[in-house]
Amino acid sequence: MSLSIKDDEIDIVIGALRPDLTSFMNEWRTIFSRFHLIIVKDPDLKEELKIPEGFNLDVYKKPDIDRVVGTSTSTIFSGYSCRYFGYLVSRKKYIISVDDDCYPAKDNKGILVDAVAQHITNLTTPATPFFFNTLYDPFTEGADFVRGYPFSLRSGVQCALSCGLWLNLADYDAPTQALKPEERNSRYVDAVLTVPARTLMPISGINIAFNREVIGPALLPSLRLGGEGKFRWETMEDIWSGMCVKVVCDHLGLGVKTGMPYVWRNDRGDAIASLRKEWEGVKLMEEVVPFFQSVRLSREATTTEDCVAEVANVVKEQLGSKDPMFARAAKAMVDWVKLWKSVGSSTSSPGA
Repeated sequence: MSLSIKDDEIDIVIGALRPDLTSFMNEWRTIFSRFHLIIVKDPDLKEELKIPEGFNLDVYKKPDIDRVVGTSTSTIFSGYSCRYFGYLVSRKKYIISVDDDCYPAKDNKGILVDAVAQHITNLTTPATPFFFNTLYDPFTEGADFVRGYPFSLRSGVQCALSCGLWLNLADYDAPTQALKPEERNSRYVDAVLTVPARTLMPISGINIAFNREVIGPALLPSLRLGGEGKFRWETMEDIWSGMCVKVVCDHLGLGVKTGMPYVWRNDRGDAIASLRKEWEGVKLMEEVVPFFQSVRLSREATTTEDCVAEVANVVKEQLGSKDPMFARAAKAMVDWVKLWKSVGSSTSSPGA
């Protein structure tokens, strides 16, 4: 991890969709015990959380969420979206977020991967979105810029978002996983790439990190499927949020990296049973991707909040009449910016 980054500049945010976090926390103990943790309990989860001792953490439950944002607003934080509440109340510069069904991975040498350290390395070294470097991330040890790479672009830009990957259960959609029920990802690729400017990607919320001060308001809970469930392949919130944040990063000249670090993702859920729920989201992408590819923001949008507000306005104008889901998403984006400005800059702790 970068020597210039202190442990107290980092929050680990965990959305708890399962009541017993004992094995999850113990598996991560050697890595997470150095940092402050924010655990947000899914408001729909009725059982009490089981969390082992020995961690510096704050736990937020439904009464805490209601107190901070109000009962009418707290509904947006159900399911996987509960982690966004952690993003909202954090006061740290960097946020690392890992799903509660993921454990630390091991690299090709059998060494435990420090996902936090790799994410911070990604965020604190420049990204190169304007010209692709074929030898992966040139700021990684053992790599550099290849012949023909313009020297005027070699300083790169600030990296705002780091998107990690997964071993074992890859983040497939339900149709793909149903067709390949036994397929598991066992390939650990020792590489990090900058995603080129104006190139969209399906950003997964399973294993990500970001600079909250720079891009925080663009990671937002807004698009909710009608039959949204409690498994990743039954949701689209992180995919929609990811396209929003990528458009914002491109406009503001910020970088996004993908690749390492990996986490080990445990098997969970039934893809065939989830297929009917997620089919709505699968079809939705055929319309959503061309829309985001066409979005261009104005020169007046100079902050992340400005950018999100402009994207929301375009969503309302171009997609709102096609499906009420888009109109609701646009409103949720505007409401989120307001919430970020009112709550995101205040001080809040559980039970305060």
